[in-house]
Amino acid sequence: MYCRSCGTQNDDNNYRCIQCGEVIQFLSTPPQTTYRIEEDAGMRMLLPVGRSLWALIAGYFGLFAILIFPAPIALVTGIIAVIDIRRNEKKRGMGRAIFAIVMGFIFSIFFVFSMLGLLADVFNGVE
Repeated sequence: MYCRSCGTQNDDNNYRCIQCGEVIQFLSTPPQTTYRIEEDAGMRMLLPVGRSLWALIAGYFGLFAILIFPAPIALVTGIIAVIDIRRNEKKRGMGRAIFAIVMGFIFSIFFVFSMLGLLADVFNGVE
């Protein structure tokens, strides 16, 4: 490779001319790697990337199932989320969906027994 400035012949691997120091070859930039947040397991734990919308909704209802009222809703949305995730292999969130099903089931049972207890008290005349 010849220097454009002084015409001196240089080795093809030289970055600068051996005679005048002029840059004769630009360093190639390293290939840019594309960072995909969907592929980072740590970020998927923090952000709802690639998650099923139903799984997100079910997860929050599962959290609030302790308040008893949303428990049946958590159960239903968890089941819908599992169906949605199984239909689309790119979606994630099975853990949230299962969490919603478990919490929804437990607190729905608690809700049913609470209502049965209240009804028993009403019918037995307890005030």
